[in-house]
Amino acid sequence: MTLYEKVRQLGNRAYGVPRLGIPEYQWWSEALHGLSNAGPGTFFDNSVPHATSYPTPILTTASFNESLWNTIGKAVSTEARALYNLGHAGLTFWSPTINVARDPRWGRIIETPGEDPFVVGTYAVNYVRGLQDVEGTESNKYKDLNSRPLKVSACCKHFTAYDLDNWKGIERYSFDAKVTEQDLVETFNRPFQMCVQNGDVSSVMCSFNRINGIPACADHKLLKETVRQDWDLHGYIVADCDSVEVMIKDQKWLNVDNETAVSYTIQAGLDLDCGVYYTDNVESAVKHGKVGEGDVDQSLQYLYVVLMRLGIFDGQPQYNSLGINDVCTSAHIELAGEAAREGIVLLKNDNGVLPLATKRNETLAVVGPHANASVAMIGNYAFNPWDKGSPCRYSTPLNGFSSYGSVNYAVGCSDVKCANGNLIGAAVEAAKTADATIIVAGIDLSIEAETRDRLDILLPGKQTDLINQVADVAKGPVVLVIMSAGGIDISFAKSNPKIHAILWAGYPGAEGGQAIADVVFGKYNPGGRLPLTWYQADYVDKIPLTSLQLRPDNSKGYPGRTYKFYDGPTVFPYGYGLSYTKFNYTLKAAPSKLPTKLSKFQHCRDLPYKNGTIKPSCPAILIDDLRCHQKFTFDIEVKNVGNRDGDEVVLIYSQPPLGILGTHIKQLIKFQRVSVAARTSKLVHFAINICQGLGIVDSNGNAVLPSGSHTIIVGDHQIVHPIQLTYN
Repeated sequence: MTLYEKVRQLGNRAYGVPRLGIPEYQWWSEALHGLSNAGPGTFFDNSVPHATSYPTPILTTASFNESLWNTIGKAVSTEARALYNLGHAGLTFWSPTINVARDPRWGRIIETPGEDPFVVGTYAVNYVRGLQDVEGTESNKYKDLNSRPLKVSACCKHFTAYDLDNWKGIERYSFDAKVTEQDLVETFNRPFQMCVQNGDVSSVMCSFNRINGIPACADHKLLKETVRQDWDLHGYIVADCDSVEVMIKDQKWLNVDNETAVSYTIQAGLDLDCGVYYTDNVESAVKHGKVGEGDVDQSLQYLYVVLMRLGIFDGQPQYNSLGINDVCTSAHIELAGEAAREGIVLLKNDNGVLPLATKRNETLAVVGPHANASVAMIGNYAFNPWDKGSPCRYSTPLNGFSSYGSVNYAVGCSDVKCANGNLIGAAVEAAKTADATIIVAGIDLSIEAETRDRLDILLPGKQTDLINQVADVAKGPVVLVIMSAGGIDISFAKSNPKIHAILWAGYPGAEGGQAIADVVFGKYNPGGRLPLTWYQADYVDKIPLTSLQLRPDNSKGYPGRTYKFYDGPTVFPYGYGLSYTKFNYTLKAAPSKLPTKLSKFQHCRDLPYKNGTIKPSCPAILIDDLRCHQKFTFDIEVKNVGNRDGDEVVLIYSQPPLGILGTHIKQLIKFQRVSVAARTSKLVHFAINICQGLGIVDSNGNAVLPSGSHTIIVGDHQIVHPIQLTYN
């Protein structure tokens, strides 16, 4: 290729080289929770009008089911291959979003797997493996993973410390995220490290924002040193769309011109520009000596190796037969419904009012701004209404509840903003005569979305009035269903004895309405758990969205963030969720001591302790200096003592030795969803690497393994077990 031809391949629209038989290619497609018309690489028309739309990631994560996450990835990539064969899609998908949701106001929580970096990373690994892995090539048997075939190519985004869009006039384009090395390593970067090292993702996208003054897409330490070298990415690094332009026009970083900007980013490790700044400016940057042609060649190698692994040039015969009959299959539609059912969280169930019995609840009032929701259920990065394409079908809450009884529907509010109470009266009247009332309320993309952060975490407008007025007059039991991504302070409903049950349904995808109804009427026993802390409303008055610090700052009055660093009052805590049955835990065969022998090359590291605490003679060892092959194992017997079959999510936390300053309260280190029939039990086995399970990150950003008495906590302290780690 000539230099001109090379540079023309460095934008999301790669122009190809006709004289060499290299076709044009569009890199940008989206598959956050199903195929989408959001990127130019995938399109729909009369011949291919639909694709399966799964719940948004925040709800799917609430299932805490790794196999489900992987299975959805496989189903999405099958439809992707089918559309590729039909000429309607590429094979490179810039999904999933794996930024940690540190603040409930952030508008893009809908796209994320929640607030815990380990869970976010685990979701990423499973979904990416589902998208990318070709059957039979999953294991790392390839000496060179750059030769491992790909079903489709996934991309973990947005790297890093990106979780502000537009708050009080502060926009992501100009925002400078001030982050400590400790928070960067421990929270913001961890999911990306897991995605690259455990998921073998083939692309990472850098974010718009600056990090400690340097644009993420121009940060050599982050891109080339961390992602490419330390984590050993097998693939390419791409900019969030127009990030290079943002760097010049919005951030005015170093007041550089176009040529200098692209020379900095390409040398920092940015291979592909979503936009035109590379295709328009890299050639002249090379000719003026600002960047070497060898840097361009290196980026092209990363890009074209991914295309080769996808079979763009010589095909992947095992996928040739996929076509329109493999899109919107009954199995995929059922999987979307199953994902919604598994994710739905039961938050309140006074006196076991749920599940409703059909014989006693033949007439239903289904009211609220989301009572007949359709488009709202699929969230964003699904189907933009201004372009062609839609889900296979919609099952609204109204549809779902109509399958269980005679429904009287009243919207109650014209939309979720519920600016006035003009429509509340009809909803009140419907509830007066119904055997049971279901209120479907919450928020949507008009309140929380990309480019739209929230100012408060309350229900908008007159929704609280609607809910209370309906509950006051309802003849039968009242069930409140909340659709949202971020948490909402619904303390009023939690404490109202006239509101008998509450469900959180996230944004449950196109099959969400039937899934909600199936849970309410007991066809499915809920087992989902909250992947976010639901804070009280005044939490957001205590700390600005612009503060990325996770740990509390008493000097500023800032509370901590996420369950790992916040121990104040909540509406509902992280991991909360009820069931229609009851489970008991019994710990079996757990170790109480973990002695570790040190070599002469392993040196003790100091840790700060609270005054009055006895510090071990060897407080910690740098994890990089340990082999970290050692695991501790234990079994937990999960007994279903109720009369209904059900799923239980077993959450395993570790707590560091008491007295260490500046570390987390606790951290989730393992989880497993298990199905247990009524009046039976199952033994669940856990094997946990000591470094991953008991390690902490010190104030300098070093991962260390502290000695002393660690504590294993199962669930909400159903089991508390100490483990003494010693060095000798």
